[in-house]
Amino acid sequence: MSSSEQNSSGIRRSAVFAQGFRDGLPIGLGYFAVSFSLGIAFSRAGFTPAQSFITSLLCNASAGEYAGVSLVAVHATYVEVALMTLIANLRYLLMSLAFSQRFRPGESMLAKSILAFDLSDELFAIQIARAGYIDPVYGYGAILAAWPFWAIGTAIGCMTGDVLPINLVSALSVALFGMFIAVIIPPIKTNSKLGAIIAVSFALSAAATYLPVFSAISSGIRTIVLSLVICAAAALLFPRKEEEA
Repeated sequence: MSSSEQNSSGIRRSAVFAQGFRDGLPIGLGYFAVSFSLGIAFSRAGFTPAQSFITSLLCNASAGEYAGVSLVAVHATYVEVALMTLIANLRYLLMSLAFSQRFRPGESMLAKSILAFDLSDELFAIQIARAGYIDPVYGYGAILAAWPFWAIGTAIGCMTGDVLPINLVSALSVALFGMFIAVIIPPIKTNSKLGAIIAVSFALSAAATYLPVFSAISSGIRTIVLSLVICAAAALLFPRKEEEA
């Protein structure tokens, strides 16, 4: 490869990284807002700001992390914390299965491991929505922009959350949901089938939340079951052609 080709490749990689960083920044700001309420839970469980920061830096999983710290607050055993965290985070197993199918053949294990370390709902969504194979460089940029905000917001929430008005904390807690909707809207505009699947997902999720038979089941288990059923039905009804992968 000539020096000009190497420079061109480096520029392209820089541009892809920058795009990932730009796309990850709004996610990071959403994390910062939402993690305030998690920081309050850490404070009430007896964690220091430094401890909450390190925990969130190593575990970017809102539901699983909240479940874990809630059990710590009531002095649950290590086994109970581990099992509850596993159940709350099972959805990431399904996401990882879908994510792994989009890697370029021969992609390095190091690249896969780095992306797997922070495969949150939102980071998964923006990467899987891109055409073609997963580009690790794009993912690196998105993670670098988003990842620190979760830990920083948790630490600040641990320090100051109890003095914030409850209405403000509640408003911050729903910010990430609005951002996630913004992530899924663009693909829907060009794919009516995807829009229908998402609408059905919303309807079934709401029904499962309130129907007597399903409401008694934990939200984590409901999410897993609904994800399996809806994904299986979508795969059967709308199979993805090999060239579309």
